Amino acid sequence: MKHAYDIYNDRCPTRAVLDRIADKWALLILDRLSEGTARFNALKRDISGISQKVLSSTLKLLERDGLIARTAYPTVPVTVEYALTPLGKKLTEAVATFAHWAEANMDAIHKAQAAYDRRSEAGVTPNA
Repeated sequence: MKHAYDIYNDRCPTRAVLDRIADKWALLILDRLSEGTARFNALKRDISGISQKVLSSTLKLLERDGLIARTAYPTVPVTVEYALTPLGKKLTEAVATFAHWAEANMDAIHKAQAAYDRRSEAGVTPNA
């Protein structure tokens, strides 16, 4: 299928989108929101290790790309919730498999890394 954009062209705007969705924090936020709407502090609590600044900036970028929706409620203080948009739901269906693939395959990855490191330490050039 021919598309209007070419991901292999270094000037293609899809590169910025690919950078965003390949970012671990974006993947984790999208996957967490696939479970349902969440407030900022719930996302920060659920995604261990993310800073407030990174969470805030990543949410803004995902909102700008049309992947999440931000809803503010007129309470004191203001209550803000984040949810996937239809476009975000479509993307999350695809990337959730990728994100959870890492969980399911870490033992095999650790074995491969250890074998590579042993070969390197023995002076065997990997992939040569």
